[in-house]
Amino acid sequence: MPTAPDAAPQRADDHGAAPDPERYAPDDHLGSRSLLVAAAYVVLRRRVDGRDEVLLQLRRGTGYMDGCWATLAGHVDPGESVHEAAVREAAEEAGVVVAPGALVPLTALHRFERGGPAVEQRLDAFFEVTTWSGDPTPREPDKTAAMGWFPLDALPDPVVPHERLVLGMLAGGVPLPAVLSLPT
Repeated sequence: MPTAPDAAPQRADDHGAAPDPERYAPDDHLGSRSLLVAAAYVVLRRRVDGRDEVLLQLRRGTGYMDGCWATLAGHVDPGESVHEAAVREAAEEAGVVVAPGALVPLTALHRFERGGPAVEQRLDAFFEVTTWSGDPTPREPDKTAAMGWFPLDALPDPVVPHERLVLGMLAGGVPLPAVLSLPT
């Protein structure tokens, strides 16, 4: 295979095998690059008596934003797509079955802390879902104090701040950008 004169030499992997040109080296992102923690957010939305409602749960026992209302959400597990994570979280947290094709992308939210630890570099994929099967009920009582439907334009307090941002834009009819960043 021809190489450019200034191309970096290719390294063998730990077992002496030639590198795969379609994959990054295992140590490529260590130290000098940000790794993002990925999460999927599911906004279950329905229309009742001419008013949009969203399903929220009151967080508890998670160690993050406990006491705040939140959408169905969770981290993307290793080897899992963000779509698979959204479907799984909806089932785990509320017992509803969401078809992958029912996930309508709303926005991707890049949250980060300038100069902060790697764990604070996040990419949140928000999906809207208007069709599902099953009645939403809390399935993780150790992490959910309550669950209910709320008018999109009259959310309870407090809502996890970055989720309130997205829900507020939805309520206001503001077109959501493909990608948001916090801080801006």
